[in-house]
Amino acid sequence: MTTIVAVRHGETTWNRKQRLQGWAPAPLTDRGREQADCLGAALTERHDFDRILSSDLHRAEETVEILREHVDAPVTFEPAWRERDVGVYQGLLFDEMFERFPEYELDAAGPEAAHKRPESGESLVDVRDRVVERWETTLAECESGETVLIVTHGGPIRLLLGHLKDLDIVETILEQSQGNCSINEFEVDHETGAVRIVRENDTSHC
Repeated sequence: MTTIVAVRHGETTWNRKQRLQGWAPAPLTDRGREQADCLGAALTERHDFDRILSSDLHRAEETVEILREHVDAPVTFEPAWRERDVGVYQGLLFDEMFERFPEYELDAAGPEAAHKRPESGESLVDVRDRVVERWETTLAECESGETVLIVTHGGPIRLLLGHLKDLDIVETILEQSQGNCSINEFEVDHETGAVRIVRENDTSHC
């Protein structure tokens, strides 16, 4: 059995302002750093990690730096775990985005919105494909008994959970949420390939 724990980064300045972050180097707030510290303490109460995989965006890197004050494991930073690249819409307020460009709103446009690709950015389907591909290669790389920590973003975690639950992409985004520094835990049976979701969006530690 392999255990994989996926966590979201701490609160950022742009989270607080409700701006589309995409790949922007938004820093953690004081609250975000506190969340990451609490997360690190909570993780080490239950797990002894063999390695860390992380998004290479600034907010994830900053979260990892704080987590490693608690978690003694090597880290690899990878673009596969990045949040969606929202292209030219990076920095817009969420409300402004969907008011001006309703074709990207899943509530209004349905599944078609998931295929819309912003100029110089990614569609939700693009992100799901890269996240699921990296998840599958991670499973193939893991050794039985290994415990792996993934530090990523709300979008990739929701898309991964939706994939594992066999949800359509509209349900995946609209019916799931991920708080800052949330914990999502998975158990992988290497003999059968089955993945069990042990807990999701657990923010009780912060």
